[in-house]
Amino acid sequence: MEPIPVINQPTTTTAVGGKIHVRLTQGFYQNLRRLVSGTLLFLFFGLAWVEVDGQPWLMFDFDQHRINLFGTQFSWFDLPLMAGLMIAGTALLFLVAVGWGRLWCGFACPQSIWSWLFIRIEQMTEGRASVRRKGDSQPLTGNRLTRRVLKHTLWVLLATATAVTFTGYFVPMRELVMNMLTLELSIFSTFWIIMMAALTYVNGGLVREKVCFHMCPYSRFQGVMFDRDTRTVTYDVARGEPRHHKSQTATDTKGDCIDCGLCVQVCPTGIDIRNGLQYECIDCAACIDACDAVMVKTGRETGLIGFRSENQIVKQPSPLWRPRLLTYMLVMFSATAAVMYGFTQRTEILVEIRRDRQQLVQQQDDGTVCNLYRVKVESFTGTHEAINVAVKADFSIDVMGQQQIAANEMNQWLPYRICSSDRYLKGNLPLQFNVSNSSAHESKKTVFMTVAKR
Repeated sequence: MEPIPVINQPTTTTAVGGKIHVRLTQGFYQNLRRLVSGTLLFLFFGLAWVEVDGQPWLMFDFDQHRINLFGTQFSWFDLPLMAGLMIAGTALLFLVAVGWGRLWCGFACPQSIWSWLFIRIEQMTEGRASVRRKGDSQPLTGNRLTRRVLKHTLWVLLATATAVTFTGYFVPMRELVMNMLTLELSIFSTFWIIMMAALTYVNGGLVREKVCFHMCPYSRFQGVMFDRDTRTVTYDVARGEPRHHKSQTATDTKGDCIDCGLCVQVCPTGIDIRNGLQYECIDCAACIDACDAVMVKTGRETGLIGFRSENQIVKQPSPLWRPRLLTYMLVMFSATAAVMYGFTQRTEILVEIRRDRQQLVQQQDDGTVCNLYRVKVESFTGTHEAINVAVKADFSIDVMGQQQIAANEMNQWLPYRICSSDRYLKGNLPLQFNVSNSSAHESKKTVFMTVAKR
């Protein structure tokens, strides 16, 4: 039996060179896809509003140089932990790709989720796919014009809500919305919202599958990820061919495919899965649900199209868990473990010290030597406690500066003047700033200079 052919050229039959009018369908996989995408949409639109102790639960705060992640604050020095999370996520993506194809694209990719939302609005306002396809050849007047305007209005509203929510992960959501209502939104936020809304509108409403075809790198390297044991959406050629029209009488020499074309009509990328594995396929499984419904109506066994590997199609052994899959799993768990360990070692109080470059050492007439410092403290403990500052040295010193830094004084450079009247000090001597609150402690070493360098 011949292996599944790989088609490298687009085989779009719904609207060659034009718009693809996607027919919505029902079924197990579509319900599963909507459950996954609905959960992700709920989290996206909801988490931006969640606050704990007056602080956003999830936000990338550029102004305060911190990341609020599920109630824990991280500094920009903890960004390697984010890189570790990305490595773990990438390994998970590769794991899924090797095992089950482009499930991410079909079930969880933002491009797919928003495209389905825009398609749903399109059907609600302009009718089902056959009506929309027929209407495109008619003049845009009267009722059709009203429906078209309504569709684009709803698209713009959805795109704007998406852009505002996305911005809310960088600017506190409540502050952002209040500024919008009072027309006090900053130029940067205004530009960002307009740009994100435009991108969402274009990608979800106008471009759609072309993003998957020409912009997404995942579709291009999936051929490297797949092997003969990868479970992906596949048409059973042996069972389905030769096709016969539904009006013809089925015989033993005919296959189960009745050539109804529903698998093409429901495909968001407009391909014909019966032509074999194609890079345009995003494994959304819409064709599986549509075909299964036809098989039930015609009294045939379901599964003519299903998640199967090439080896399964040709009745060969096809293990799911194989060394390649286990390797990606090992990488994912190793990266996750490293990140979890890094979370326990992260910096909760950040201390930076700068010496006064204008005058490193001040020498008084009575022999007293003074050094000037500027100190900045940031707290990532998630509390509004004040920070206590103490200076430790192995010689006698007098410290002139704040012993306590209030929450509103953090992330500011504060002056400290440290002097010693010990006449026998020579060279550069170790000095240590100790900062702490009730839950964290941090130390920062510097030097005390007794003679200015020439």
